[in-house]
Amino acid sequence: MNHGLSDQVRAVALEKYVNPAVLAGRTRFSVAVRDIMQHLQAEGFPAKNWPQICTALQTERFLRTNGIEIEGVDGPPSKMSTTVVVRYRVTNQDEGIHKKFPEGKRVEPQEEAPSARAFRLTGKLRGLLKTELAEYGGGEAFLRWIRSEDEDAA
Repeated sequence: MNHGLSDQVRAVALEKYVNPAVLAGRTRFSVAVRDIMQHLQAEGFPAKNWPQICTALQTERFLRTNGIEIEGVDGPPSKMSTTVVVRYRVTNQDEGIHKKFPEGKRVEPQEEAPSARAFRLTGKLRGLLKTELAEYGGGEAFLRWIRSEDEDAA
């Protein structure tokens, strides 16, 4: 069966984020557009197609089908960027879990501890910074580039 690109986005989000959160009993979780994009590009998804990822993650169809709602969207006001992080809340956990996982293999609901959330988010930031620095040829090359702009302005 040939799925559309939006269906691919929703399938990856479901497999990597929604299902693990529901199985773990979490009531809140986040999905970063950049993470979905990196996963999909490995499967041949068009490189600059991040607006489609943003849209697919925020559609009523995706939310209703999975028993979730958007709690917030971090990023620019347009809600369309590679830096967007969509924060979800599980609204219909009991019904959704029985429909998707009839065996009921889940633990009791637990909120993510603030320290665990901070570690998870800073880990993603570190990965992003590492990628950006690599584009300049490493940390030292990046600093030379920054310093050269300071000298040009003086």
